Amino acid sequence: MLKGKTALITGSSRGIGEAIAIEFAKNKADVIVNYYKDKDEAQKVADKVKGLGVKAIIVQADVSKVEEVERMIQSIKKEFKKVDILVNNAGIIRDRTLKNMSVDEWHSVINTNLNGTFYVTKFALPLIPEGGRIINISSIIGQRGNFGQCNYAASKAGIIGFTKSLAKELGKKKITVNAIAPGVVDTSIIKDISLLKKKMIKYMTPLKELAQPEDIANTAVFLASGKSRYITGAVVNVDGGLAF
Repeated sequence: MLKGKTALITGSSRGIGEAIAIEFAKNKADVIVNYYKDKDEAQKVADKVKGLGVKAIIVQADVSKVEEVERMIQSIKKEFKKVDILVNNAGIIRDRTLKNMSVDEWHSVINTNLNGTFYVTKFALPLIPEGGRIINISSIIGQRGNFGQCNYAASKAGIIGFTKSLAKELGKKKITVNAIAPGVVDTSIIKDISLLKKKMIKYMTPLKELAQPEDIANTAVFLASGKSRYITGAVVNVDGGLAF
């Protein structure tokens, strides 16, 4: 479905980003694996991608730092010339009630999740050709809010507004811009959630299970493909029904 395409996936050394990289490779896209600090893990993902018969490189950048993003995009331009698919996946959590939340905990989440999406998209945009795809990873928390996650909810809600506005701007170039809003995904980011709370989440989810990274990745493949050509400005919930 993606043969001949080049995809940049931020935060793709593990979790959802890694799953998207693998599924894109299975569909014959070349993959640019972005990582923040774990070079070895990023290289492992790139090796898996290469094992599927496509090209892969790793690029380091903290997406919350504009100068690092600029450097990353310049290195990609030299290697690939174009980016057909951009997936803004990099994100962090710093959960705490607003009363106890530090200014740094607020800014670090906003800077990585929301500002990072802006920085990467802005500097990658000149490399995205007509008919390109931009996919932003939001969250159902950006739609519903959640106790102790004011910073995270604000960042993910901002991504939704960013997605819808950019879709209006880029429609004339046939570049689609969509967001995926996962529910609770079974990755390392939820390792500190208690077993009891996980059971409660499953109970409240109509499908009675947590999402797997591949569930998000499969949706990303569809949105990156020609099969989604008439979908833009959409937010696709991949949450097992948890949000309704």
